[in-house]
Amino acid sequence: MIASAAPAEQNHNQNEHVSHAAFRHPVIIIDAGHGGIDGGTSADDLLEKDINLSISRKMYMMLKSKGYAVVLNRNEDYALSDDNTWLKSRSRHLKDLAQRKELSVEIPSDLIVSVHVNWSKKEHSHGPIVLHQQEGRSYLLAESIQSSLNSMYQTDRQVEWGKPFYLLNYVKKPAVIVEAGFISNSGDREMLSTAAGQKKIAEAISSGIIYYLSVM
Repeated sequence: MIASAAPAEQNHNQNEHVSHAAFRHPVIIIDAGHGGIDGGTSADDLLEKDINLSISRKMYMMLKSKGYAVVLNRNEDYALSDDNTWLKSRSRHLKDLAQRKELSVEIPSDLIVSVHVNWSKKEHSHGPIVLHQQEGRSYLLAESIQSSLNSMYQTDRQVEWGKPFYLLNYVKKPAVIVEAGFISNSGDREMLSTAAGQKKIAEAISSGIIYYLSVM
């Protein structure tokens, strides 16, 4: 589950970072939502941060195995705010969001896919929702991933404009936020919490990314 947009971060450098020379080609950034002290949403003993990381790791391996250059922004359970030593803010939440955005500046990426899990008071709410920027490439990426997830979940969910969300407002490259299912729904929860279900979700998201890259 994603947090709403925070105030814009202070500019820690008058100049934009120069892209790291270590990457000869643009890459896909997988943003594993939450982590560390920030568990995200939950149901019983299931924490969103753990589900996000597991799905993201699987996506990373799938895309790498197909020859794509991929960066996973966290491979363990920790808060990205701990890496942010440059933003002069007392808000751990803002430092976490700003650190995620900064990675997209430092790395010459083609796209950013942020993985999350949804929650609702309505137990019948279920299925994946992909949020996009108010930008054409982001919309097309969201549509591609949504279609792939809908096919896997057998749903007909539509993409949504993620107007209030920090990552979609401040990242300059095409970016989407994938709400991979509702942890508050028993059917989705079974998919989200099992290795087999997480693999299916990772495959669907990866397929959507690959299709988008093949037509852009």
